[in-house]
Amino acid sequence: MKNNYHIGSSLDELLDEDDLLTTANEIAIKRVIAWQLKQEIETKQMTKTAVAKAMGTSRAAVDRLLDPENTSVTLHTIDRAARIFGKRINIELVDV
Repeated sequence: MKNNYHIGSSLDELLDEDDLLTTANEIAIKRVIAWQLKQEIETKQMTKTAVAKAMGTSRAAVDRLLDPENTSVTLHTIDRAARIFGKRINIELVDV
């Protein structure tokens, strides 16, 4: 019987080994940000058009921002969105 070297390893280790950990983390972070912004939009009863106008951008840019799968949104765009809701972004480097 072959020994499975994955037994006892963490999911992070497996994903890192397959070069998927970075992608999984990016998607998870973007999903949380998109969800939080959607909650703010609903709470403030704003339309995407109103959000775009307040951000000084297009409705298409707001759609990209709210798309949980789109990880190419810039920090500048996220910051502009956060500020219209009286929020700020907080990013930190942590040891791996």
